[in-house]
Amino acid sequence: MKAIVCHELTGPAALRLEEVPEPRPGSGQVRIRVRACGVNFADSLMIRGQYQKQPQPPFSPGFEVSGEVLELGADVEKIAVGDRVIAMTPLGGYAEQVVADVNHCVPLPAAMSWEHGAAFPVVFGTSHIALWHRARLRAGETLVVHGASGGVGLTAVAIGKQLGATVIATASGPKKLEVAREHGADHLIDSSHEDVRARIKELTAGRGADVVYDPVGGDLFTVSLRSIAFEGRILVIGFAGGTVPQIPANHLLVKNVDVIGVNWPAYAELHPQVMTESFQTLIHWYLDGIIKPHVSATYPLEQAVEALNQVIARKTTGKVVITMD
Repeated sequence: MKAIVCHELTGPAALRLEEVPEPRPGSGQVRIRVRACGVNFADSLMIRGQYQKQPQPPFSPGFEVSGEVLELGADVEKIAVGDRVIAMTPLGGYAEQVVADVNHCVPLPAAMSWEHGAAFPVVFGTSHIALWHRARLRAGETLVVHGASGGVGLTAVAIGKQLGATVIATASGPKKLEVAREHGADHLIDSSHEDVRARIKELTAGRGADVVYDPVGGDLFTVSLRSIAFEGRILVIGFAGGTVPQIPANHLLVKNVDVIGVNWPAYAELHPQVMTESFQTLIHWYLDGIIKPHVSATYPLEQAVEALNQVIARKTTGKVVITMD
């Protein structure tokens, strides 16, 4: 079978399309024919040796796939060969087949395409657990979403609206902001030209935001601290801007601010009932037409490096998906 393989931790240039042996499922695992795989910024961290759980080369990146079950390992119940599934994998998704723990697989509804299935888990799961479980966002609150046109950003906009918040979206440029508006944003701020702090204050009558969703970091995190309301909550999702901010604790004290980390994959192992409840809600919303993945581009496996480079360069909106057809 074919797979994209990372042989050294030097970034996308080290990825190669190769023939590799088919994986074999162990106890409690299933082997899946991959139909589509979501591309995430975290994939780039893994192939540079910067991810929190770092595999050693050679390996294939890829956290989320959709596909058909080809083989069952021992002690697998409630799933059968031929079932359509969404699977979360620690790695290995950039391949024609992958092995996943059965506990990390959920049924793929008949009404959901392969592409939507692969674009669904990481971005919607991250945003829903962040806003619903970690920040406990309430109806009537004001939510600021930075990087609102990106993969997780768009889902935060949509979920924030579903939870009853007023959503302020920040992004660079009118095209990206228009995508955020189409997904429900109430107010738009062009972070490349406008004073983001001043605009947030203006839009909230000087009070500031109740919750800030920040997958960017860097200077925008400083802006968030300066534009947060009393008892506001800042969600640390990631650092796509490249700089990990340092937090002055006195700022947290003065406004009683919570800075909340969100490590979504950890819930699969450490608090799986939260992830299960979140997925049940999200699938229900999808089937009711309330949420829908925004897949801006698809690439064949042979062009996976180009797909990842587009995500790294932040040239895309929504999700990029690799397809195996």
